[in-house]
Amino acid sequence: MNDLHWLTIKEASEEIHSGTLSPVEYTQALISRTEQLDPKLNAYIKFTPERALADAKRAEEAILKNKSLTTMTGIPFGLKDIIDVVGFETTAHSKILIDNMPKSNAYVTDKLDSSGGILMGKLALHEFAIGGPAFDLPFPPARNPWNINHHPGGSSSGSGSAVGSGMLPAALGTDTGGSVRNPATSCGIIGMKATYGRVSKAGVVPLSFSLDHVGPMTRTVEDNAILLNAIAGYDKNDPSTEKNQILPDFTEFLHKGVKGLRIGLIRHFYTTDLKADVEMCKAIDDAADTFRKLGAIVEEIHVSPLSHFSSCNSIIMYCEALSIHDQWYKTRPEDYSKATRTRLMPGLFIKGEDYVNAQRTRTKLTQEINNQFKNFDLIMTASSMETACRIDEPETVARTYPRQARTVFNITGHPACAIPTGLATNGLPLGFQIAGPYFDESTIYQAAWAYEKENPFNNKQTDIK
Repeated sequence: MNDLHWLTIKEASEEIHSGTLSPVEYTQALISRTEQLDPKLNAYIKFTPERALADAKRAEEAILKNKSLTTMTGIPFGLKDIIDVVGFETTAHSKILIDNMPKSNAYVTDKLDSSGGILMGKLALHEFAIGGPAFDLPFPPARNPWNINHHPGGSSSGSGSAVGSGMLPAALGTDTGGSVRNPATSCGIIGMKATYGRVSKAGVVPLSFSLDHVGPMTRTVEDNAILLNAIAGYDKNDPSTEKNQILPDFTEFLHKGVKGLRIGLIRHFYTTDLKADVEMCKAIDDAADTFRKLGAIVEEIHVSPLSHFSSCNSIIMYCEALSIHDQWYKTRPEDYSKATRTRLMPGLFIKGEDYVNAQRTRTKLTQEINNQFKNFDLIMTASSMETACRIDEPETVARTYPRQARTVFNITGHPACAIPTGLATNGLPLGFQIAGPYFDESTIYQAAWAYEKENPFNNKQTDIK
């Protein structure tokens, strides 16, 4: 029972289906792990062991009766506390929504419930998915499982911390400017921002209507594909979801390898536009060399400077976020953290014509990336430009957060996945990201799986003091 918390979803599912592992036993092991570690990590806003054990017993009964089993049956998961679950508050890590009781489940909550998953609780985030790690809120900020003095990335901070520490094998986050991929890179796990329209956002507190995504976070590529299988699909309550999307089994081509795949490397993002630190730069370049060694054709490509993408994302996000927060911002400014108030403020000064021009620019930038996919199967580049900084240095956090290349694929809506490469000399994770054409998450997973097999990171385990 001591090692159950490091089981992958696939491993645990096989043992559960074969009868060698009870969902109740598995859940109890993760409850014990959480009781041991969460006082140090603050990954949970609301830990729900009673609900988890009830779900586990139902899963066990379903297995005994061989009823509608899926790979997620009996698998514990957590939800960023921006995703609705009936019976529990959705706070968005904010005083403003501290008593917010949803009347229905989010679409992704229902999908995981129907798959037989086990809800372990609601996870911490940066307030409303836009603030930074803050100490002036009702809940403490989550911490990095590789070093609790450092932040775990955000805004899906609790999701990254919980999965990276072995408290959970699976969690959902949201991604508006990189908020699934940032904690994935910071905590050494896999984080996928699927194609815009692949996963419903119904029942998720919005930040930016046209940039928000819901994404799976796991310790292995295969597990991430399994989790995306469980949550993807059209939802009539979310008009942004693609009605005619074909839903593949995202695990089907994992073993296909990368031989012959053409991968475009956007190196200027992290060597010229924003200079990554030496270790991060080397990690990305080494990942490109690994793909070459495995038979892929990796060629350097050039697109618009990274600042064009990030500025476009910022203008759209700030305008759309302020449209959501306008009334609260005017009447309850003191109830936001200082970090969130500061992050929302630019929206007050952006004119309508700026927003329209940003959307026009967005169309041009999106076409640039689409044109690259005429010649390449995938694109790879940086996720973060450096490892996670200390959590108690707000000026450093504010300086390092924009040092990333994730917003590119929020602007364009293409799927993008963060993949760990190893540890820096400071003991914190390094990583990169791979993007693909619309609705081709399968090829991203195929490449990510090949890299993971050549350079496994999930066998490294945190040692939280």
